Amino acid sequence: MATPPDVSSIKKAAAERGRQLNLPYAGALTPAEAHQLMESGGKLVDVRTKPELLYVGYVPGSIPVEWQTYPGNARNPDFPAHLAEAVAPGDTLMFLCRSGHRSHSAAAAATQAGWNECYNVLEGFEGDKDAAHHRNTVGGWRKAGLPWVQR
Repeated sequence: MATPPDVSSIKKAAAERGRQLNLPYAGALTPAEAHQLMESGGKLVDVRTKPELLYVGYVPGSIPVEWQTYPGNARNPDFPAHLAEAVAPGDTLMFLCRSGHRSHSAAAAATQAGWNECYNVLEGFEGDKDAAHHRNTVGGWRKAGLPWVQR
């Protein structure tokens, strides 16, 4: 039987990263930490576009709320409203995108809109590009071997 995650230690480490990075939200999580918080009731909000979710894959149990719309990649003006439809004000929210950049902006916007416990998932779903400009080899949810599916 697996040992339950130490939620307070994970949040403390994330908050310390947040202080070091001067983040405007609760903190920054590794993919493994985000997975542990998700298993403890945290809400993983995937802010990638619908085509990304369909063609690249997604985390089972995650909540899709586009930060940018497809096509065109314009910021989703209804992001706060869509988020409010999907999660409660007191939920622990973890934001995930491809590499951790859009999710940073989404975590900041959610915090500004009134959610108190928002985290960015560092490295994102696919991680940064490697020397050959490929993803999924340097960091990310998938590289960490965490659960994901593809249609």
